[in-house]
Amino acid sequence: MNSAFRNILAGLAAVAVCGSLPALAQVKNQGYVTDTNGNVVTATGAGVCVRNAQWTPALAAAAEACKQCTPDLCPAPKAAAAAPAPKPAAKPEAKPEAKPEAKPAAKPAAKVEPRNVELKIELQGIAFGKPDLTADNIKELDEFLKTEVKPLTTVGAVIITGHTDRIGSQKTNKKLSEDRAIKARDYLTGKGIDQKLVFWEGKADKSPIPVTKFCDNKMNRKQLIECLAPNRRVTVEVVGTILPPPPKPETKPEAKPAAKP
Repeated sequence: MNSAFRNILAGLAAVAVCGSLPALAQVKNQGYVTDTNGNVVTATGAGVCVRNAQWTPALAAAAEACKQCTPDLCPAPKAAAAAPAPKPAAKPEAKPEAKPEAKPAAKPAAKVEPRNVELKIELQGIAFGKPDLTADNIKELDEFLKTEVKPLTTVGAVIITGHTDRIGSQKTNKKLSEDRAIKARDYLTGKGIDQKLVFWEGKADKSPIPVTKFCDNKMNRKQLIECLAPNRRVTVEVVGTILPPPPKPETKPEAKPAAKP
């Protein structure tokens, strides 16, 4: 996702937040920018549903346009009830036999529904002026994919954002932050993430890590570069669903042996 496209989305989202759309559209497709008929607006040429600032995976799953915009987040359709089996032909009446006492029927297992999750990792300390992820960044990202992303039932979207420190011109930093996001995107798609689910942008130095506000420009250049290292980073956010672990079976308390007289 380039910056111009992200700016279009942000502008349309602001209109939706200000309440200029009909109330029906907000109830019908909350989380998205809609037209006067309540239909979700899609970005020209990209076919992507335009989200507003209220968008969450939960709202996307409840929206009328869920199948159009985020099919991976939609609730699974309920299976149709099976037709009743035909009744067997009546048999000649037999003498009743003594039946053993029937055991109570076992309770049906509770249905487990997938829940929405949002995962995030920050890969910090990228080399000054370079777009490539470091060896430590790659190691962190591989662990994130293995332990957090792989267990997901579905992946709905992957959002990648590149960042820089404040040293250098705005134009240079903007390009560098985008290159860092692209490097991370290429690595993730190489690991099997569907490229259609990946969105990326570069924010230059617009979102610094709070602690770096103490990095004084009066420091010598080497010290300042080292101090601002946390800002040279890439963030990766993953939105998807996961099945919760099945409930543990109830355990009955053990009977205490009778006390001896």
